[in-house]
Amino acid sequence: MTLHCHKLGAGLPPILRSETADLLARRGALLLDWVAHHGSPLNLVWPEALQENLAALREVLIEHGVEHAIYYGAKVNKSPGLVQAALDAGGGIDVSSLYELRDARRLGAGGTRLVATGPAKTKAFHQELVACNALISVDSPEELEDLISCLPAAMDAQPILLRLQPESQGKSRFGMKAEAIVRCLARIAGEGRLRFDGLHFHLGGYRWQDRVAALKEAAGLIAEARNMGLSPRMIDIGGGLPIQYVDHQQYRAHLAAQTPDDYRTGKIPASFYPYGGPLSAADWLRRLLRAQFQEGQTVARYFKRQRLILGMEPGRALADQAAITAFRITRVKALGGDTHVIFVEGSSFSACETWFASEFLVDPILIPGGRQPSASSPIRAYLAGHSCLDDDVLSNRWLTFPVAPQAGDLLVHANTAGYQMDLLENEFHRHPMPTRLRMLRDAEGRLMLAPDTIEEV
Repeated sequence: MTLHCHKLGAGLPPILRSETADLLARRGALLLDWVAHHGSPLNLVWPEALQENLAALREVLIEHGVEHAIYYGAKVNKSPGLVQAALDAGGGIDVSSLYELRDARRLGAGGTRLVATGPAKTKAFHQELVACNALISVDSPEELEDLISCLPAAMDAQPILLRLQPESQGKSRFGMKAEAIVRCLARIAGEGRLRFDGLHFHLGGYRWQDRVAALKEAAGLIAEARNMGLSPRMIDIGGGLPIQYVDHQQYRAHLAAQTPDDYRTGKIPASFYPYGGPLSAADWLRRLLRAQFQEGQTVARYFKRQRLILGMEPGRALADQAAITAFRITRVKALGGDTHVIFVEGSSFSACETWFASEFLVDPILIPGGRQPSASSPIRAYLAGHSCLDDDVLSNRWLTFPVAPQAGDLLVHANTAGYQMDLLENEFHRHPMPTRLRMLRDAEGRLMLAPDTIEEV
């Protein structure tokens, strides 16, 4: 039996893919067996979910006649299965480190399928990117000189983007202001080993309107580059496409109703990811492409008329619904009054929002451990990890469980592929790294598990 848990009257049950919902609602015993065999926490990954998300974005771009390049932001998850899924679906990979690059190459990604957008690239990273002719987003004039210094004397022109720091991002340490971009363009024009492919930016927040404003700045620089004899072919808008973890109306009601007493800390976190925003990633992209841009034309029309590729690096948005994380309960401890703490076998390093002074505002799902829930009064509890750190808390939010959880039950966090499950994972207290497995189906359509390691993908 699957039970959602929440503050009574203000729940935030997760949106679930049908395959995930079926596993949790009808196959709890199977999930319990997997955790018993592979340990807790257990991360289960659905690579095909990434392919569905990529197809949804591509459909919007094709609908508007915009040439495009979609690169999966591999930093959001360590799963090679998700990288392979992006490549199999015709997408590219955004690599932010030498190690992500090497993994993508081992999985078959050629240089034309790779873009490197990280701001702090090492010499070794540059050298391997150049060796496979990957597209490099250059963050600064200093990086441009570092890159030039490692170019072979004889080679095909190295494709690069210049990373713009839009006026709205003036306090960011990433990218270059327009004046620095112009200086770099002059340097590129005199360096035959470089090919200027266009501009890149990556904004904080999730407003499509801010991307439109940044595109207007980029458009002026694209025109200037062409006047200098260069041939840009792309503007890359980075990532920051939203996903919907929970129902929009329920999310708005929750935010309106929450009080400091809803948290064991007595404080409402200063900010949350917009877990129940009004737009899906596809709807967000559609709004962006239809937005008025310049001279009465839309963004989509600008890209078509200028013969430009719209590049992007969604991470979280492509990993939407691609994983769940199951924690086994070890103990339920009464704290006095009507409050409890539920200890799970695992730590908040595998559910990391509380380390960023925020909360994962999605209700976990209770899977009873092979028992029928007995009649009991609801209990109010927060969730803690198994370490000796007092801050090892998966949820500071008080959760009201209609049926009291017990040791051996599972708490499942849905939609954890995007930064949540492995950003901070480690072997604290000598606990092994959580197991990550791919969900597949055999020839008869039955669920099966496969190791999610680069050797097995």
